[in-house]
Amino acid sequence: MNEGSAGTGASELRLRIVSALVLAVVVLGVTLLGGWPFRLIWTVVAGLVAYEWLTIVSRRNAVAGGIGVGLAGLALGFLPLSGPALAGVAALAAMIGAVVTPQTTNQRVLEACGVAYALSFALVTPALREMPVIGLALIIWTFAVVWFTDIAAYFTGRALGGPKLMPRVSPKKTWSGALGGAVAGTLCGTAVWAFFFPGLPSGVWPVLAVSFAASAASQAGDLFESSIKRRFGAKDSSHLIPGHGGFLDRLDGYWAVLVFVGPLLYLARLGH
Repeated sequence: MNEGSAGTGASELRLRIVSALVLAVVVLGVTLLGGWPFRLIWTVVAGLVAYEWLTIVSRRNAVAGGIGVGLAGLALGFLPLSGPALAGVAALAAMIGAVVTPQTTNQRVLEACGVAYALSFALVTPALREMPVIGLALIIWTFAVVWFTDIAAYFTGRALGGPKLMPRVSPKKTWSGALGGAVAGTLCGTAVWAFFFPGLPSGVWPVLAVSFAASAASQAGDLFESSIKRRFGAKDSSHLIPGHGGFLDRLDGYWAVLVFVGPLLYLARLGH
């Protein structure tokens, strides 16, 4: 690597860090507020994700689709429906869309899968935040698992290298990075839960197991989005976030955790 490329790499890393810190401060601030500010920001995110998905897979109706998803997410939030029920349905629809996406070439079906993918942000995340007693802890837990999985996977993979995880989908990802990310995500998720609920009344092992599953889901979501970009020849989902690409690039792992947690939330409320 020559000096120019090294300097460029360092500059890009600084830009990524600054952008990540700004986004983290905004998201954490709105998370602490909760209520409609929290729902509104995730509805906007859903619209932006839909816009990026449609830009990648069809290059048509992207702006209209993004606005439509945002309005739909907002409207559904006003309906007198159970938040956990909406979250469960949204997560299930997103999961079905993820299964269908690699199997189809039909443009309208791909667009519908993207709508289902994006709506999970508008419906699942607010439902988690609104859970009595544990809502704030749940959201912080999801952030901790995804963020630390991503960070640790990046730096562990760079430091240790080794066999590639799925080279045909994402050539830079390694097994060492995946394992490092899983360990960090699991431990940090468990630490967050222990902070909010000292003594872990449910026991540490269930929290460790769920945190590990969420970390694995996060990495699977990352690979899923990479496969879509590779299929349609896109490097980034957009350039809306300096140094990071688009919201779809940054939230692919978080989406998978939402799809993992959404049905669990619905089942938990059914049990009460």
